[in-house]
Amino acid sequence: MNARSIASSMADTALHGKVALVTGASKGLGKAIAAALARAGAEVVLVAREPRHLEDAASQIQSLGGCAWCHAADVADEAQVAELARSFRQRSPRLDILVNNAGINIRKPIADFTLDEWNRVLATNLTGPFLMCRSFVPLIKGGGFGRILNLTSMMSHVALPERTLYATTKAGLLGFTRALALELAPDRITVNGISPGPCATEINRPILENPELTRSFLSRIPLARWGDPGEVAALALFLCSEKAGFITGTDIVIDGGWCAQ
Repeated sequence: MNARSIASSMADTALHGKVALVTGASKGLGKAIAAALARAGAEVVLVAREPRHLEDAASQIQSLGGCAWCHAADVADEAQVAELARSFRQRSPRLDILVNNAGINIRKPIADFTLDEWNRVLATNLTGPFLMCRSFVPLIKGGGFGRILNLTSMMSHVALPERTLYATTKAGLLGFTRALALELAPDRITVNGISPGPCATEINRPILENPELTRSFLSRIPLARWGDPGEVAALALFLCSEKAGFITGTDIVIDGGWCAQ
């Protein structure tokens, strides 16, 4: 590839002048995606529940020359999402990119779950994206460009024991993604899912810290390694770019080959 081709390829994913909002952005995949969008030139709003970690993530992006600011909010709380939208409108008249990444997982047998735990996982993983889209889709419409990414999970496609709540919410999010893509297509807003497999992130710490579980997981991944958050971020960046304008209503699995088996 010559220098001109490289420059053209980089321009295809440039996001200069675009405004992006990423939930669950204080760590893991959300933080990696926010950083990738900022490096591509977007102004990025980082949202998560924990102010300290959120501010640290925004500071790291700013230290690398990116444009980022943050707002602490729980996406499962209707009032907090409404306040987030109000605060956002004070700083920006529009939004170009929304990444619904915030999610939680509780691993245990179904008989051991409480109704409160069920409601908590459902509220964060499925109600959260609904509340965010309800509040922010009006700000994306009318700009001639729009991208919504929902972090689904390979658990949208396959399942594992003791993941009943998580798999249920992620399968629901995949259906939400497809239906919303059809609704927003006339507005030139694409809506897609990204289904990561096992990545070395905070949500997988119970597995990463257990050598036996780690060996078991790696034995089921054809590429025989954990995914890197940067790899998921690179895919997100492409889907948010102009180059991906004909991709909508689908879900891309990035799992080292797990779901191919």
